[in-house]
Amino acid sequence: MSKKKIRITPIIGTILAIVWIFPFYLMVSNSLKTKREIFTNTLGTPKDLTFENYPQAFENLDFVRTFFNSLLITVVSVVFIVLLSSLASYALQRVKSKISGILFMLFVAAMLIPFQSVMIPLVTIFGKVNQLNMGGLIFMYIGFGSSMSIFLYHGAMKAIPKSLDEAAIIDGASRWQIFRYVIFPMLKPTTVTVALLNTMWIWNDYLLPSLVVNKEGTQTIPLKMFFFFGEYTKQWHLALAGLVIAIIPVIIFYFIMQKQIIAGVSDGAVK
Repeated sequence: MSKKKIRITPIIGTILAIVWIFPFYLMVSNSLKTKREIFTNTLGTPKDLTFENYPQAFENLDFVRTFFNSLLITVVSVVFIVLLSSLASYALQRVKSKISGILFMLFVAAMLIPFQSVMIPLVTIFGKVNQLNMGGLIFMYIGFGSSMSIFLYHGAMKAIPKSLDEAAIIDGASRWQIFRYVIFPMLKPTTVTVALLNTMWIWNDYLLPSLVVNKEGTQTIPLKMFFFFGEYTKQWHLALAGLVIAIIPVIIFYFIMQKQIIAGVSDGAVK
């Protein structure tokens, strides 16, 4: 029975890997084709490689400005999510009371609320107080990203003994100093995980920016991608090239931090 499992497992793993990788293959492969070849040879490899799609997509996307907008929104949002979530988790985990328990359960319950159920009243309220575009978008990302981040930090913080806090207090450290110099450095794997998950979500998100951003020159990359889809034409060759350019930063960040990500998920979900 065990021998059969050993033989079947690699086959299943290979099939799953192909299923996951195949869409990326299609994206990269078709980005190197002409518009006509995409429709005549969608699944095959490019007959004549063409790299002209990339500089054209780069120019049409106004990529430098759009990239800066996405980068600014993502970095500011993720920094505040990490800072506020880690501080909140430290307070909720170290201060044991009914109120802290209830607050933590509320944060966990908030993860179950779909964005679609609150997007209309939320955007309406922000519009009435003139807080749309980049400022409002960052504020919303911080709010929506905090629940899951607090859950991960709270789980990881359980593994850090309170004796470290007590020893630091005896040495004269304040609560802020304990968190900054003792607790937070020990949460590095979880911090990397929280940063990556939120970076991927914010960087690739289209729905929320499409509702909040209405000012020219402040579009994010996913929002600007719809430049290639007009009323009468769809420029798939340029859109696919633009997608490849857009995901490169996230892929690089993931491969650099993958060890910490795996460790962070284990700390937050298991301990």
